[in-house]
Amino acid sequence: MDASFAALLAGKLLEGLKTTLLLLAVCGLAGNLLAVPVALARLSRSRLFSLSAYCFILVMRGTPVLVQLYLIYYGLGELLSQIPSVRNSMLWPYLRSGLWYAILALTLNTAAYCGEILRGAIANVAAGQVEAARSLGMRRLQIMLLVVLPQAIRAALPSLAGQNILLLKATSLASTITIFELMAAANQVRSQTFRVYESLFGAAIVYVVLTGMITVVFSLIEARLSRPYRR
Repeated sequence: MDASFAALLAGKLLEGLKTTLLLLAVCGLAGNLLAVPVALARLSRSRLFSLSAYCFILVMRGTPVLVQLYLIYYGLGELLSQIPSVRNSMLWPYLRSGLWYAILALTLNTAAYCGEILRGAIANVAAGQVEAARSLGMRRLQIMLLVVLPQAIRAALPSLAGQNILLLKATSLASTITIFELMAAANQVRSQTFRVYESLFGAAIVYVVLTGMITVVFSLIEARLSRPYRR
Protein backbone atom coordinates (compact mmCIF):
# COMPACT_ATOMS: atom_id res chain seq x y z
CA MET A 1 0.00 0.00 0.00
CA ASP A 2 1.61 3.27 -1.14
CA ALA A 3 1.73 6.33 1.09
CA SER A 4 -0.63 8.47 -1.00
CA PHE A 5 -3.37 5.82 -0.97
CA ALA A 6 -2.89 5.20 2.74
CA ALA A 7 -3.22 8.93 3.46
CA LEU A 8 -6.36 9.16 1.31
CA LEU A 9 -7.93 6.12 2.95
CA ALA A 10 -7.08 7.24 6.48
CA GLY A 11 -8.42 10.73 5.86
CA LYS A 12 -11.72 9.53 4.41
CA LEU A 13 -12.21 6.88 7.10
CA LEU A 14 -11.53 9.45 9.80
CA GLU A 15 -14.09 11.77 8.25
CA GLY A 16 -16.69 9.01 8.07
CA LEU A 17 -15.82 7.77 11.55
CA LYS A 18 -17.07 11.03 13.07
CA THR A 19 -20.58 10.42 11.74
CA THR A 20 -20.48 6.74 12.72
CA LEU A 21 -19.55 7.66 16.29
CA LEU A 22 -22.29 10.30 16.36
CA LEU A 23 -24.89 7.77 15.23
CA LEU A 24 -23.62 5.17 17.70
CA ALA A 25 -23.58 7.58 20.65
CA VAL A 26 -26.93 9.27 20.03
CA CYS A 27 -28.86 6.16 18.98
CA GLY A 28 -27.23 4.02 21.65
CA LEU A 29 -28.02 6.46 24.44
CA ALA A 30 -31.54 7.31 23.27
CA GLY A 31 -32.38 3.71 22.33
CA ASN A 32 -31.23 2.23 25.63
CA LEU A 33 -33.06 4.90 27.62
CA LEU A 34 -36.23 4.41 25.59
CA ALA A 35 -35.95 0.65 26.14
CA VAL A 36 -36.81 1.09 29.83
CA PRO A 37 -40.35 2.47 29.29
CA VAL A 38 -40.84 -0.04 26.46
CA ALA A 39 -40.00 -2.91 28.83
CA LEU A 40 -42.20 -1.48 31.59
CA ALA A 41 -45.08 -1.01 29.16
CA ARG A 42 -44.62 -4.61 27.98
CA LEU A 43 -45.00 -5.79 31.61
CA SER A 44 -47.80 -3.37 32.44
CA ARG A 45 -51.11 -4.65 33.75
CA SER A 46 -52.80 -2.28 31.33
CA ARG A 47 -53.88 -4.13 28.21
CA LEU A 48 -53.43 -0.99 26.12
CA PHE A 49 -49.82 -0.42 27.20
CA SER A 50 -48.75 -4.05 27.03
CA LEU A 51 -50.35 -4.66 23.63
CA SER A 52 -48.93 -1.43 22.18
CA ALA A 53 -45.42 -2.33 23.38
CA TYR A 54 -45.81 -5.88 22.07
CA CYS A 55 -46.84 -4.64 18.62
CA PHE A 56 -44.00 -2.11 18.55
CA ILE A 57 -41.43 -4.77 19.43
CA LEU A 58 -42.94 -7.24 16.96
CA VAL A 59 -42.83 -4.77 14.06
CA MET A 60 -39.33 -3.47 14.80
CA ARG A 61 -37.85 -6.94 15.32
CA GLY A 62 -39.82 -8.48 12.47
CA THR A 63 -38.63 -6.13 9.72
CA PRO A 64 -35.08 -5.48 8.47
CA VAL A 65 -33.35 -2.32 9.65
CA LEU A 66 -32.86 -1.27 6.03
CA VAL A 67 -36.62 -1.41 5.41
CA GLN A 68 -37.26 0.69 8.52
CA LEU A 69 -34.62 3.18 7.41
CA TYR A 70 -36.17 3.51 3.95
CA LEU A 71 -39.72 3.81 5.27
CA ILE A 72 -38.77 6.59 7.68
CA TYR A 73 -36.46 8.43 5.30
CA TYR A 74 -38.58 8.26 2.16
CA GLY A 75 -42.00 7.93 3.82
CA LEU A 76 -41.77 10.41 6.69
CA GLY A 77 -39.47 12.70 4.73
CA GLU A 78 -41.93 12.82 1.83
CA LEU A 79 -44.85 13.42 4.21
CA LEU A 80 -43.11 16.33 5.92
CA SER A 81 -42.16 17.86 2.58
CA GLN A 82 -45.87 18.05 1.68
CA ILE A 83 -46.68 20.18 4.75
CA PRO A 84 -46.14 23.88 3.87
CA SER A 85 -45.73 24.97 7.49
CA VAL A 86 -42.91 22.47 7.92
CA ARG A 87 -41.27 23.09 4.56
CA ASN A 88 -41.20 26.84 5.18
CA SER A 89 -40.02 26.61 8.77
CA MET A 90 -36.48 27.06 10.12
CA LEU A 91 -36.35 23.31 10.81
CA TRP A 92 -36.67 22.29 7.18
CA PRO A 93 -32.93 22.60 6.32
CA TYR A 94 -32.30 20.11 9.14
CA LEU A 95 -35.24 17.86 8.28
CA ARG A 96 -33.96 17.54 4.72
CA SER A 97 -30.85 15.80 6.03
CA GLY A 98 -30.95 12.03 6.16
CA LEU A 99 -29.02 12.06 9.45
CA TRP A 100 -32.11 12.74 11.58
CA TYR A 101 -34.11 10.00 9.89
CA ALA A 102 -31.27 7.54 10.43
CA ILE A 103 -31.10 8.53 14.11
CA LEU A 104 -34.86 8.00 14.46
CA ALA A 105 -34.83 4.61 12.72
CA LEU A 106 -31.82 3.23 14.60
CA THR A 107 -33.07 4.58 17.94
CA LEU A 108 -36.47 2.92 17.56
CA ASN A 109 -34.87 -0.33 16.45
CA THR A 110 -32.48 -0.33 19.41
CA ALA A 111 -35.30 0.52 21.82
CA ALA A 112 -37.35 -2.45 20.60
CA TYR A 113 -34.54 -5.00 20.92
CA CYS A 114 -33.18 -3.67 24.21
CA GLY A 115 -36.70 -3.30 25.56
CA GLU A 116 -37.37 -6.99 25.03
CA ILE A 117 -34.04 -7.85 26.64
CA LEU A 118 -34.91 -5.76 29.68
CA ARG A 119 -38.39 -7.24 29.84
CA GLY A 120 -36.92 -10.71 30.23
CA ALA A 121 -34.40 -9.50 32.80
CA ILE A 122 -37.09 -7.75 34.87
CA ALA A 123 -39.33 -10.80 34.77
CA ASN A 124 -36.45 -12.94 36.11
CA VAL A 125 -35.83 -10.84 39.22
CA ALA A 126 -36.64 -13.01 42.23
CA ALA A 127 -40.20 -12.46 43.47
CA GLY A 128 -38.95 -12.78 47.04
CA GLN A 129 -37.02 -9.53 46.70
CA VAL A 130 -40.15 -7.70 45.59
CA GLU A 131 -42.08 -9.12 48.53
CA ALA A 132 -39.29 -8.10 50.91
CA ALA A 133 -39.39 -4.56 49.54
CA ARG A 134 -43.15 -4.44 50.01
CA SER A 135 -42.79 -5.60 53.59
CA LEU A 136 -40.52 -2.59 54.20
CA GLY A 137 -43.30 -0.27 53.06
CA MET A 138 -41.82 0.59 49.67
CA ARG A 139 -44.23 1.66 46.96
CA ARG A 140 -44.46 0.04 43.56
CA LEU A 141 -42.46 2.77 41.79
CA GLN A 142 -39.76 2.67 44.46
CA ILE A 143 -39.52 -1.10 44.17
CA MET A 144 -39.12 -0.86 40.40
CA LEU A 145 -36.52 1.93 40.48
CA LEU A 146 -34.51 0.83 43.52
CA VAL A 147 -34.83 -2.97 43.58
CA VAL A 148 -35.93 -4.46 40.27
CA LEU A 149 -34.34 -2.26 37.58
CA PRO A 150 -30.78 -2.20 38.99
CA GLN A 151 -30.69 -5.99 39.17
CA ALA A 152 -32.35 -6.40 35.77
CA ILE A 153 -29.93 -4.02 34.06
CA ARG A 154 -26.93 -5.76 35.63
CA ALA A 155 -28.18 -9.15 34.45
CA ALA A 156 -28.99 -7.84 30.96
CA LEU A 157 -25.67 -6.06 30.36
CA PRO A 158 -24.02 -8.85 28.28
CA SER A 159 -27.05 -8.98 25.99
CA LEU A 160 -27.25 -5.19 25.84
CA ALA A 161 -23.58 -5.09 24.86
CA GLY A 162 -24.28 -7.46 21.99
CA GLN A 163 -27.22 -5.35 20.85
CA ASN A 164 -25.14 -2.18 20.87
CA ILE A 165 -22.52 -3.94 18.77
CA LEU A 166 -25.30 -4.76 16.31
CA LEU A 167 -26.24 -1.09 16.39
CA LEU A 168 -22.68 -0.21 15.38
CA LYS A 169 -22.95 -2.54 12.40
CA ALA A 170 -26.37 -1.13 11.51
CA THR A 171 -24.92 2.37 11.21
CA SER A 172 -23.28 1.21 7.99
CA LEU A 173 -26.75 1.16 6.40
CA ALA A 174 -26.99 4.93 6.82
CA SER A 175 -24.80 5.23 3.74
CA THR A 176 -27.80 4.14 1.66
CA ILE A 177 -29.60 7.41 2.46
CA THR A 178 -26.72 9.71 1.50
CA ILE A 179 -25.04 9.87 4.92
CA PHE A 180 -21.26 9.97 4.77
CA GLU A 181 -20.27 7.55 7.50
CA LEU A 182 -17.56 4.90 7.73
CA MET A 183 -18.93 2.55 5.08
CA ALA A 184 -19.67 5.43 2.71
CA ALA A 185 -16.10 6.64 3.14
CA ALA A 186 -14.71 3.21 2.25
CA ASN A 187 -16.98 2.99 -0.79
CA GLN A 188 -15.93 6.43 -1.97
CA VAL A 189 -12.25 5.52 -1.79
CA ARG A 190 -13.00 2.22 -3.53
CA SER A 191 -14.80 3.97 -6.40
CA GLN A 192 -12.08 6.59 -6.79
CA THR A 193 -9.09 4.25 -6.69
CA PHE A 194 -10.61 0.89 -7.73
CA ARG A 195 -8.78 -0.69 -4.78
CA VAL A 196 -11.59 -2.71 -3.33
CA TYR A 197 -9.93 -4.93 -0.74
CA GLU A 198 -7.74 -2.30 0.89
CA SER A 199 -10.66 0.13 1.28
CA LEU A 200 -13.05 -2.41 2.78
CA PHE A 201 -10.32 -3.97 4.90
CA GLY A 202 -9.52 -0.57 6.38
CA ALA A 203 -13.18 -0.03 7.29
CA ALA A 204 -13.36 -3.54 8.76
CA ILE A 205 -10.40 -2.84 11.05
CA VAL A 206 -12.10 0.30 12.38
CA TYR A 207 -15.33 -1.63 13.04
CA VAL A 208 -13.39 -4.33 14.91
CA VAL A 209 -11.65 -1.72 17.06
CA LEU A 210 -14.97 -0.03 17.86
CA THR A 211 -16.52 -3.39 18.71
CA GLY A 212 -13.66 -4.08 21.12
CA MET A 213 -14.17 -0.69 22.74
CA ILE A 214 -17.90 -1.31 23.23
CA THR A 215 -17.13 -4.72 24.77
CA VAL A 216 -14.60 -3.21 27.17
CA VAL A 217 -16.95 -0.40 28.23
CA PHE A 218 -19.82 -2.79 29.00
CA SER A 219 -17.44 -5.16 30.79
CA LEU A 220 -16.27 -2.31 33.02
CA ILE A 221 -19.85 -1.27 33.75
CA GLU A 222 -20.79 -4.87 34.56
CA ALA A 223 -17.80 -5.24 36.87
CA ARG A 224 -18.70 -1.99 38.60
CA LEU A 225 -22.34 -2.96 39.13
CA SER A 226 -21.40 -6.47 40.26
CA ARG A 227 -18.92 -5.30 42.91
CA PRO A 228 -21.47 -5.07 45.81
CA TYR A 229 -22.65 -8.63 45.11
CA ARG A 230 -19.15 -10.06 45.52
CA ARG A 231 -18.85 -9.04 49.14
